[in-house]
Amino acid sequence: MPRTTPLPPLAAVLSFIDAINRGDLDTLAALMTDDHRLLILDEPPVVGREANTEAWHGYASAFPEYVIYPWRIAATGDRVAVLGGTTGSHLGLSDERELELSVLWVAEVTDGLLATWQIVEDTPEARERLALDAPL
Repeated sequence: MPRTTPLPPLAAVLSFIDAINRGDLDTLAALMTDDHRLLILDEPPVVGREANTEAWHGYASAFPEYVIYPWRIAATGDRVAVLGGTTGSHLGLSDERELELSVLWVAEVTDGLLATWQIVEDTPEARERLALDAPL
């Protein structure tokens, strides 16, 4: 039976990551708001569900082995922050080397859908601000 209420923010983010890891672009698109914004460090934002679905299609086609590994998650209201690593990305590193690098993702969730998905540089200040500052 389909859900009758929106996913809680944490569940929506975990579902989003799962869809990325499985290359499931239909589910990924279904978890975005119409005006979804992808924010990658200092790059211009990608705005809108359609533009983001196309961007993810390109990335998944170019890097079909891309996987996000969440190590720590902090949820505060509609914001969910994830500290983790990746393999199979555009970095072109071995999986072992790539997993030595850490990444911060921040999502803003509205009614069970991701309004933003942001990549933030992993710094002690960012970890503290996002409540991800406890030692691993």
